[in-house]
Amino acid sequence: MKTVLIPLFLFATSSFAQLADHATPVDKIKVAKGFKVELLYSVPKEQEGSWVSMTQDDKGRMICSDQYGALYRVTPPALNGSPGETKVEKLSIDFGHCQGLLFHAGALYGVVNDEAYQGRGLYRCKDTNGDDQFDTVEQLRAFPGKAGEHGPHGVIASPDGKSLYVMCGNQTPEPSCETSLVPRHWAEDQLYPMLLGRGFMRDVLAPGGWMAKTDLDGKKWELVNTGTRNTYDIAMHRNGDVFGFDADMEWDTGMPWYRPTRVCFMQSGGEFGWRTCSKKFPVRWEDSLPPVVDIGPGSPTGVAFGYGAKFPAKYQDALYICDWSYGKMYAVHISPNGGGYTGVAEEFMSASPLPLTDIEVSKKDGAMYVSVGGRKVQSGLYRVTYVGDEKAAAIVAKFVEVGRGTQELDFKWLLEVDKNDASELRRAIEATYGMKDPKVADAVWPGLGSTDRNVRFAARIALEHQPIASWKDKALNESNPRAALTALMGLIRSSGGDKALQQPVLTALNKIDLKALKGLDRVTLIRDYMLAFTRMGEPDAATKDSLIKHLAPLFPTNDPALNRDLCEVLVYLGDAGIVAKAEPLVNGSPTQEEQIDYARILRFAKTGWTKELRADYFRWFLRAANYKGGASFDLFIGEIKQNALSTMTEEEKLAIKDVLDAKPEAKAPSFTVKPMQFVKAWTLDELSKSLGVGLEGNRNFANGRNMFGAATCFACHRFNNEGGAVGPDLTSVAGKYSPRDLLEHILNPSKEISDQYGSTVFTMQDGSTVSGRIANMKENIMMVCTNMMDPNNFTNVDARKVVKTEESKISMMPPGLLFMLKEDDILDLLAYLLSKGNPDDPMFVK
Repeated sequence: MKTVLIPLFLFATSSFAQLADHATPVDKIKVAKGFKVELLYSVPKEQEGSWVSMTQDDKGRMICSDQYGALYRVTPPALNGSPGETKVEKLSIDFGHCQGLLFHAGALYGVVNDEAYQGRGLYRCKDTNGDDQFDTVEQLRAFPGKAGEHGPHGVIASPDGKSLYVMCGNQTPEPSCETSLVPRHWAEDQLYPMLLGRGFMRDVLAPGGWMAKTDLDGKKWELVNTGTRNTYDIAMHRNGDVFGFDADMEWDTGMPWYRPTRVCFMQSGGEFGWRTCSKKFPVRWEDSLPPVVDIGPGSPTGVAFGYGAKFPAKYQDALYICDWSYGKMYAVHISPNGGGYTGVAEEFMSASPLPLTDIEVSKKDGAMYVSVGGRKVQSGLYRVTYVGDEKAAAIVAKFVEVGRGTQELDFKWLLEVDKNDASELRRAIEATYGMKDPKVADAVWPGLGSTDRNVRFAARIALEHQPIASWKDKALNESNPRAALTALMGLIRSSGGDKALQQPVLTALNKIDLKALKGLDRVTLIRDYMLAFTRMGEPDAATKDSLIKHLAPLFPTNDPALNRDLCEVLVYLGDAGIVAKAEPLVNGSPTQEEQIDYARILRFAKTGWTKELRADYFRWFLRAANYKGGASFDLFIGEIKQNALSTMTEEEKLAIKDVLDAKPEAKAPSFTVKPMQFVKAWTLDELSKSLGVGLEGNRNFANGRNMFGAATCFACHRFNNEGGAVGPDLTSVAGKYSPRDLLEHILNPSKEISDQYGSTVFTMQDGSTVSGRIANMKENIMMVCTNMMDPNNFTNVDARKVVKTEESKISMMPPGLLFMLKEDDILDLLAYLLSKGNPDDPMFVK
């Protein structure tokens, strides 16, 4: 064993270049008010690698794993206010390469994510002779698939300590679990072929990433949920529910199917909608579950609840999540919300760079331990303690064990549960999963019509576990629209592609009046039509004609997202009139993503085109050449264009040859058909005078949304599940800012720069500077994004040549965005943001 004395004063005075081989110094790390960060150990990279996972043993010591090597045991110094001694020991057992670690029930469980040892899988190490050293290692379950960073990851214990939960990314095929809470009839469920882009994981189909539960010996496995992308780690809420931090696909940035990194409640039987390339489910589709909170671009790693930390109660209850690429740890304050949860993310700890990998709250001293490393970058171990004035005694969390029910089929819990308690109702419904009995359908049926999305989802999954014959007729004859929508979705998914069921299902759907529905129910009706086609096959010509007559008059609605789904269904059915109604939206929609989606949908429309409509459609590609996105962006746009060209005859191409042969003009992207012109250099005082009376009464929802696009806000900001994600998500601004404060932030973006989206200035040895945000790292190279409007344009910065880093005083958000808008347009924009984007809000003109 070696003992390492860390001279912390060194890190406060040395230049960045001198510290290229040391972990980020504490004076470069920002942490929430009242908290203190200590650097306990800077890992010698050449000897001990780069640490990616961590657990604590029964003596309060941390066990850490190098991503490509051995295990190390760390005894932290006492909490006595001095640096003290950090003891580091390389464990003698030949084991490591773990991206998940758990010390539990006297054993060390490790999840290996490469071909070391016996390959990818869950392992257990034991100390059989009591000498405080692990001396045996066994593989409990092998995981199929190839090695990669989207493989097996986190492992945690269940509340009762008798089981383990294991999380795997989407490069890991499900390992033939003996039982499944997820009905095993998952599918791709998209009407049209995918767009490939760069084709990453093009051959990986549903179910995608998954979570499973097993006993401590790893003998029996149960699949718990599916459809995540690359959730690295999971944590247990005191309510007995599991939470994870799922990854985005950064190459999709700027496309309509891009989904930010997000915290998910890993609901039993859940499906989270990941599909490869362009096939990802939007949040609005009820055959998947929504996130608790979107975070934004990043690279999720370790997560942990703060239970037992000597922190103020608010921070003990928080879920801490690590973003490796942007060097940020968030405290996500989670609250129950019906059958699910909602959350607010607060930046807790950050630096540039700070490649966070894992978190442990010590049961021994109540401190938080944080590791950094991964991909052979400089690694280190930090300790976070609370030194503020609030009460900070550790609170022991009492975990709730979630029951699954028994094969004896005792429905007492379900029948007697308080139906007004959505969380308890969801749990009671979930307890029936896997039971085969006619009583189940009747018992869970009320949940199908619940106003709570998580309860509806659970009730549908419970139905899908039952023989379809026991509830088919009831689903087809359900009169409550909301219950019918949920039941018919379950029936379609469970049908096994039975073509004979298609007509009865379509008849039942046709009875539901879309105009009488509101919000998500309208989307679910159109999604059910989609599923009836993807699962049961293409309808015959007569059925198509009948459906067109029924659905075509509904387009367009006042809901932009619903319009896209409805348009896709009508194009699929061959509606000759949809092109004339939808093609203007390719150029006329206010967001880049919406324009792309209409271009994507219309690329296979074969009827209804005129020469003028074709020309207008293809002129859009000249505009889109200046749009920006992730690494696959240009390829996706090119595929859309080639697909559209493939539907045309040579004569049709010749008719618009001038447009097809035109070359795009390089200029700043514009999301409006008509060029915007300077109106006035508005000041806060001028506009503030109109905020009171000007925001009262009816404002124009559609114009407010259009102005959000015209001012290029959608290019960087996400709002109501659409838009970019390199800037803060603005969906919740109504609860954070007054109209005046919101206006001030827009007019003067550099007055107060969000910690979450601030930039760093790197000064190099030659005196040059690079300003931006670190988006990725490998060994000594930092990839810095210098332009929020161009998220795939990186500048490589060699950490060894950096002499100074400092926070930028200038926001990456450009000033003057409102100078192109008239006063009424600005008021519509503010009202739109303060409404949370709800088109049914009574303050808006329909």
